Amino acid sequence: MAALNYKHLRYFWMVAKSGSIARACEQLHLTPQAISGQLRELEDALGVELFRRAGRGLELTDAGRRILSYAEEIFALGEELLEVARDQTTRQTLRFTVGIADSVPKSVAHRLVEPALRLPESVRLVCREGRLTGLLADLAVHRIDMVIADRPMPSNLNVRGYDHLLGESDLTVFAAAALIETLSGDFPALLHGAPFLMPGDDVAIRSRLEQWFEARRLHPHIVGEFDDSALLKSFGQAGAGLFVAPTAIAAYVTDQYRVRAVGRIDSIAEQLFAITTERRLSHPAIVAIIQVARNEVFGNPTRPPGVSSPSGPQGPTETSPAPSRGRSRLARRKS
Repeated sequence: MAALNYKHLRYFWMVAKSGSIARACEQLHLTPQAISGQLRELEDALGVELFRRAGRGLELTDAGRRILSYAEEIFALGEELLEVARDQTTRQTLRFTVGIADSVPKSVAHRLVEPALRLPESVRLVCREGRLTGLLADLAVHRIDMVIADRPMPSNLNVRGYDHLLGESDLTVFAAAALIETLSGDFPALLHGAPFLMPGDDVAIRSRLEQWFEARRLHPHIVGEFDDSALLKSFGQAGAGLFVAPTAIAAYVTDQYRVRAVGRIDSIAEQLFAITTERRLSHPAIVAIIQVARNEVFGNPTRPPGVSSPSGPQGPTETSPAPSRGRSRLARRKS
């Protein structure tokens, strides 16, 4: 295959963005014949069809959509290069791109990533959100520096990477005050038949939560399933159902969403991992994130108001609200 002609790629990018050759001609100050000819040359060089006719217009083929994603990144980097050339002060800026799996609570993700902006050097933070498999694919080709996920890297993926355990926290069940007034009995029995907002299938704790319900013969009324934890909490705030969140952020959840803790599930721990391509961490932003996660976010979790977690001879037990000192576990793995 011949070397990629970036001028042809730019014409393709402009046509794809504007939606038609005619509009691209206005921006590029070229004739339709010139652009059409150079698009054909690009298709011949790549060996794929980039557009197909759709009525009087054009639409991207599957191959065209894939190539467009690369073109977007290429020309975004080109714009960044120009910015650096224009402003010498940006020469010292450290770019840090982090991928955050959909299943990671947004409030936790913010607390984990924010330390990257407090480094002595200037950092340009880029956050990407999506499904774990897609983020790991970008990690493998170094489009992302680190992925934050609620599970280790799947063993069936052909991606070389390393898991760094950030920490873990057990779960607290929350509900709006109006909903709590309709419930009867003690925790966890009060969950039986109560409206419940379940994490989506992509969330690691989903299956463990279902097993916990089954083991206790509890059958809450599942009124919704959510991959996005922030959206789930918003529905919980509106009184649509009870929901779980990590105990480590219980104070934030009660303050931000104006809900109350109902009980605590000690036997289920939500874990968070930083996945990188390097075993020994060298990127200053990654090092800062892991230190803060272990020392602050999970190391000193905040106790939810009025929820206890006593441990007897038979281990941790699920408890009802009662004044007591909270406890959270932190598992550390040497990175």
